[in-house]
Amino acid sequence: MRVGYKLFAEGFGPREIVDQAVRAEEAGFDFVEVSDHFHPWLYSHGHSGFVWSMLAAVAERTERIQMATGVTCPTIRVHPAIVAQAAATTALLSEGRFVLGLGSGERLNEHVVGKGWPNASARQEMLREAIEIIRLLWSGGYHSYEGRHLALEDARVFDLPEEPPPVIVAAGGERSATMAAELGDGMFGTEPSRVLTGAYENDGGDGPLYCEVPLAWAPDEASALDAARETFRFGLTGWKVMSELPNPVNFEAATALITRDHMRDELGFGPDPERHLAVIRQFAAAGYDHLCLVNSGPDPEGFFRFFEEELAEPVRALKRHDATN
Repeated sequence: MRVGYKLFAEGFGPREIVDQAVRAEEAGFDFVEVSDHFHPWLYSHGHSGFVWSMLAAVAERTERIQMATGVTCPTIRVHPAIVAQAAATTALLSEGRFVLGLGSGERLNEHVVGKGWPNASARQEMLREAIEIIRLLWSGGYHSYEGRHLALEDARVFDLPEEPPPVIVAAGGERSATMAAELGDGMFGTEPSRVLTGAYENDGGDGPLYCEVPLAWAPDEASALDAARETFRFGLTGWKVMSELPNPVNFEAATALITRDHMRDELGFGPDPERHLAVIRQFAAAGYDHLCLVNSGPDPEGFFRFFEEELAEPVRALKRHDATN
């Protein structure tokens, strides 16, 4: 089992994100994952740094830890040719420690360039074309591409790593899980369910399975739930809402009636490691083998110590489909 730490770029400024990546390496995490957003989910988050700048800084300040985008939308706000170049450069700067997570995106971030927000089927088609373009450019030489949604004209990425970075495709349903099996090197999911991982495996996928595990550490349960409500309540709206709302003000309105009691069943919280491990085991039982821990608690340093002292050993002992160990 490989264990990661989510760098919540909506909740911290760019320098703090880089510092947290360094601390995650010191704490023994295997990888860090950072979101690629233009807007934060909520006004209270207050940040949304440029992912490629932060990754470059993390690459220079760390030695061992793997880094990933969680996840990049390569279709509207940023053309896949630019993503291919940025990912190749990041792979070189990190000396092969970079993983490119890709997904169909959220209106929250993509509408800002004024190109509209396609329906879900079109977004999946666009993601497929984008992956094909990225793979094409990573093969070396000049290439052109004419798809239904995306085009490439006489383009070449000159600085390429010897081995291209793995492509992990985000899946919110069986259709995208099939795409991950067909075009990706692994899959990224968000729910502790065998539906997605099973669909991926049944369609021939045999790569790593990444997920985000929601946690909130604090010295007492009330503080943990208050912080989780403040930071992570947007996650309770569900993917169909999360992908469609255009701005933080809409998420503020959609989550106004969510209380800390609503958060109780959604994440591990408080000081008891067993409460956190119970949630983590759900994702292991669903078949994930790359568990990215998301701390929505009020104290990142406290969480790092909690991981080192209480979580690291039992989480590493887990195996895929293991709900009891």
